Amino acid sequence: MKKRSFKYTDTTVKLEAPVVREAAAILEEHQTLTAFVREAVLRDIRRRRMHRAARQYRDLLAGDAAETKAVEAWEAASLAAEPGRNAS
Repeated sequence: MKKRSFKYTDTTVKLEAPVVREAAAILEEHQTLTAFVREAVLRDIRRRRMHRAARQYRDLLAGDAAETKAVEAWEAASLAAEPGRNAS
């Protein structure tokens, strides 16, 4: 995936009136439109990063039998039993 090059000379984001009306209708009492948009953008960034990380981990598992076996052991572990101790 190729990264785009952006210049951050302007941080103003323009929203169409219907979008502003919809957002304003659901804002919490203390929340500004700017805060709402900032939080929405940050939430989307986190979601995309997590999605990318999940894809990368899935690819790792596809190519690493030892990691796949470790994950299977982890998933099969009893949540009710006390964890075992490693002899170090």
